[in-house]
Amino acid sequence: MSTEPEAAPIKLPTMAQVDTLDIVVLVLLLLGSVAYFTKGTYWGVPKDPYATSALNGSAAKKGSRNILEKMDESGKNCVIFYGSQTGTAEDYASRLAKEGHARFGLNTMTADLEDFDYENLDQFPEDKVAVFVMATYGEGEPTDNAVEFWEFINQDPPSFSENSDEKPLGNLKYVAFGLGNNTYEHYNSMVRNLDKILTKLGAKRIGAAGEGDDGAGTMEEDFLAWKEPMWAALAQEMGLEEREAIYEPVFSVEEREDLSPETDTVYLGEPNKNHLENSQKGPYNAHNPFIAPIAESRELFTVKDRNCLHCEIDVSGSGITYTTGDHIAVWPTNAGMEVDRLIKTFGLEEKRHRVISMKGIDPTAKVPFPTPTTYDAAIRYHMEICAPVSRQFMATLAAFAPNEEAKKELTRLGSDADYFKEKISSQMLNVAQAVSAVHPGPWSAVPFSCLVEGLNKLQPRYYSISSSSLVQPEKISITAVVESIRVPGAGHIVKGVTTNYLLALKQKQNGDPDPSPHGLTYAINGPRNKYDGIHVPVHVRHSNFKLPSNPSKPIIMVGPGTGVAPFRGFVQERAEQAKKGEDVGATVLFYGCRRQSEDWLYKDEWDEYKKALGDKLTIFNAFSREGPKKVYVQHLLKENGKFINELLQQKANFYVCGDAAHMAREVNEVLGQIIASERGVDEKKAEQVVKSMRSSGVYQEDVWS
Repeated sequence: MSTEPEAAPIKLPTMAQVDTLDIVVLVLLLLGSVAYFTKGTYWGVPKDPYATSALNGSAAKKGSRNILEKMDESGKNCVIFYGSQTGTAEDYASRLAKEGHARFGLNTMTADLEDFDYENLDQFPEDKVAVFVMATYGEGEPTDNAVEFWEFINQDPPSFSENSDEKPLGNLKYVAFGLGNNTYEHYNSMVRNLDKILTKLGAKRIGAAGEGDDGAGTMEEDFLAWKEPMWAALAQEMGLEEREAIYEPVFSVEEREDLSPETDTVYLGEPNKNHLENSQKGPYNAHNPFIAPIAESRELFTVKDRNCLHCEIDVSGSGITYTTGDHIAVWPTNAGMEVDRLIKTFGLEEKRHRVISMKGIDPTAKVPFPTPTTYDAAIRYHMEICAPVSRQFMATLAAFAPNEEAKKELTRLGSDADYFKEKISSQMLNVAQAVSAVHPGPWSAVPFSCLVEGLNKLQPRYYSISSSSLVQPEKISITAVVESIRVPGAGHIVKGVTTNYLLALKQKQNGDPDPSPHGLTYAINGPRNKYDGIHVPVHVRHSNFKLPSNPSKPIIMVGPGTGVAPFRGFVQERAEQAKKGEDVGATVLFYGCRRQSEDWLYKDEWDEYKKALGDKLTIFNAFSREGPKKVYVQHLLKENGKFINELLQQKANFYVCGDAAHMAREVNEVLGQIIASERGVDEKKAEQVVKSMRSSGVYQEDVWS
């Protein structure tokens, strides 16, 4: 029953008394009454920017897809586009936008590449500049949010709106920085290829195209070293004058006395409005996780000082599908100890549960999480508080230091790369640890908006799915080593954010009422107990790491440690195909671990698969710490070079999963040596054969650094 007050009845005159003016007046009165009493129900409803986050990618975004129109409307002369998979490129784009405005007076905006169309890039004004911050993903591929842009710009020629010249982008001035990993063959291929394409189309690059290297661990310093000469070149090109940079907030933060954490419109960690209203619905993706039950979890190692988890995620009824070889993303929660540390360090203890609303001061700025929320919920569920702090952020925080001595120290840390490495980055300190090492605090002068801007958004972590979609289409297996790294010379242990969270869930599921892996506790039940019953937020990302479509084709798999995860799924699938009478080709696995009695993953399962596959399944095991000499998978590959070459000549696919920096690189080298030796060709020719295998998809990698 409605509680709205009723409208007073309107007495209508007889038709004889009505003329045209009377009718107009009466219609207006009726429309006015209807409008008044439906405000807030059918119109004038406040918009929640996270209400449509369940939709996929650009379909979830409202507003114009015309970037030039957007820049004109908001008075911008510099746009920083980003192609980002894990959030780092997006962070760099935000930092460039802030710095460009603060130091040089540029009117900047950041732009997700999937939010705009690019047919009118040929009309880009010559008095404006575009910056491209491009991460390379996998084997030289664009990030998920850059796929459509990449397909457009790689047309020959791109279908621009007006200009049919050979140099349609003659007016475009651009800056470029790439994020890559030198352990991959296609190192920074996105920024390199984009630079070539834009130049070919007539655009003018300002400064050098920068490249950051995650493989060498120098990404942050590469970025900082690149941007200074870039700013100098841009200032000269556009006639900019540098000014003293002072902190200007991107977001306003309002403490809401009219709301409490119990108010049902306050977000306490829910990722979007559907979750807030207990009505989660698909499609589930990087904007919208499925809160999935963990059907089963168990320990795979037999030693007490290390953990490796097997978890079964139940996605039945969600509409989520996967194919063997795909990845599952787990959305983590920060550990309570780290949440408490940051809250105490920055003087938020007394108001941690106070409700806040945040909005962009600039209309192009988007708050990275839904509000209204609380300080505690934002820090616990949305901010990457455990990551090593950046040198640039330390320099920003200097302005808010508790005293002059602390300010001087932070200024030095922010400006001296070697000193920062010695004191901060070598110990992998997060922001709260780093500033506390300078001064115990509290650092209560630091605006919360500054923390939100300076820390990345907490990102999902991706794991290779270790099950077959043919065998268990509604349950997804995860195989994950729990990260716990003792840093030499540091007084603390760096603990994996997501794997320790999963370990706590496993402990709870297996009977521990108060799990605290490695001394860490988590809000396991989630916001408003929505994860109660052992649930975890997930989504699936599709991968190109796939079995051949023809099961009779031979496959060679190299996967030490948890690198065996996708290959468990591969073998599981082929065993099922064999049971159904299909012709299955040679299935060869090179696996490695320390000791067969400690960390031989899925030891008992391989015999079961062998029963189904018979002599089609061959497993070579390298137990590195059982003999007088350490033996790794690459050694076993070399020992079995003749067998490997025979399979390759039978058109076998070759797969590698695991550590990119050492194992995968050495396997690549060994394969070249095998081809050279067995086929009697020189090493250069053998390297070309391996490259050809990669480019044709015969050689596939699913690796990490």
